[in-house]
This record gives sequence, structure tokens and C-alpha cells, in this order.
Amino acid sequence: MSTVAAKKPAARPATKKAEPATAKATLTLSSRNYSSWSLRGWLLARFAGLDFDEVMVSPDDADARKELLLLAPSIRVPCLTHEGAKVWNTLAIAQYLDEIKPGAGLMPKDRIARAHCRSVSGEMNSGFANLRSSLPMNLKAHHPGHKIWAGAQPDIDRITEIWTECLELYGGPYLFGAQRTMADAMYAPVATRFVTYGVKLNKPCILYCQTILAMPEMKEWIAAAKAEPDDIEELDMEF
Repeated sequence: MSTVAAKKPAARPATKKAEPATAKATLTLSSRNYSSWSLRGWLLARFAGLDFDEVMVSPDDADARKELLLLAPSIRVPCLTHEGAKVWNTLAIAQYLDEIKPGAGLMPKDRIARAHCRSVSGEMNSGFANLRSSLPMNLKAHHPGHKIWAGAQPDIDRITEIWTECLELYGGPYLFGAQRTMADAMYAPVATRFVTYGVKLNKPCILYCQTILAMPEMKEWIAAAKAEPDDIEELDMEF
């Protein structure tokens, strides 16, 4: 009687473990609650659709505190590291992202509008010192009826002039029309300041603030800011 040997089951091919995706960039940030510069850099990277990891600097870091308290000679946070490039200063980050992500719409397509966008973004990047010092960004705070320092009012007037002109010229809801640009990232922290301190605005500027604060990215950032455990006493002033 013949017997048939049982066939061994064929060995299954080894399966490769999927390697975790790694971000191609890192963005160094400081406080979400207090750092307007960090918010600008983060929004720019998100608007550009850049894949990045966040690196948070502790508020206890001496250099970070100097920048938050406006005591540093230059602002080096946020800092974007991407494929060998290291870029700090939010205006430089915006221009770099526009170069590597030209389809993201960080600047308008029209030449004249692009020049306008660069100009108002640069004005925010280098100016409005009185506004920064008298109305520090603080997303956890609410000071309705806050008395505006005389030195800060011209800054507020100029910003509302920029907003009103852009909204009228390009039709809103963002500063340069339907597409979010670098200018909206640059002025987003100002919108939070105006809300925190109850600054009186005209109707177009009120609607613009509402538009900015309604963005999913802003809601995400503000929720994270409110969850931050660390406070900086110098910026939690009693008004």
C-alpha cells in the first residue's frame, strides 16, 4: 500500500514593516499663548501645506523669555529647518515657503497685488512696536474696555487702515481676496490682540477678525494655547 507524503504548506513571504513617515522639516516654537511670532511662523507653514514637526522651546529658556518680553535685539523663534536650510524671521520664512511651495498661494498671483502683499507683511514684521508692548498677545486673557495707551493708537489706526484698504480693494474675506496669504498669517496675532483687549474697530475689521479666528488652524492653536500650563508673570498684567 503506497502512501502519499503530505505537502508542507508553502512558506508565506515575509512582510516588511512599514516605516513611519518622517517630517521633512522642523519648526521651532516658543509659547503658544504669548508668542505672536511663533503663531505667524506656524500659520505660514500650515498655509503652505508643509509637512513639519514642532520643536517647543521651554518658556524657562532665557533667550525665549527675552524674545517674548521684547528684550531681545532680534527674533530667532520661530525657526524653520528644511532640507539643509535654516530660516528664522517670519518674513524670511514666508518668502522661503513661497519659493518651495509656489502653488500654495502665500502671495497673490498678480504682480501688483504681490508687491502690496509684501509691503504690508513687511510693515507688520518690522513695525508697530508700541502695539506689541502695550497689547501683548495673551490668548488666555480677556480685558474688555482696556484703556489704549496714546502711543499705541497710531499703530491701531494704521493697521485698521491697511485692513480696510485691502478688504475693499480685493473683496475679502481675507486681506487679498478669497485665498489666504502670508499677510493673513502676519496679521493674525493682531486680530487676537484686538479681541483680547476689546479694541473698537470698524465693521470690515470686526468681520476680518472673526474670519481669522474662525479658521480651523486658529481654533487648533488657541485650544493648545489654553492648555499650556506655563504662565509668564510679566505678560499676565493686571489691567
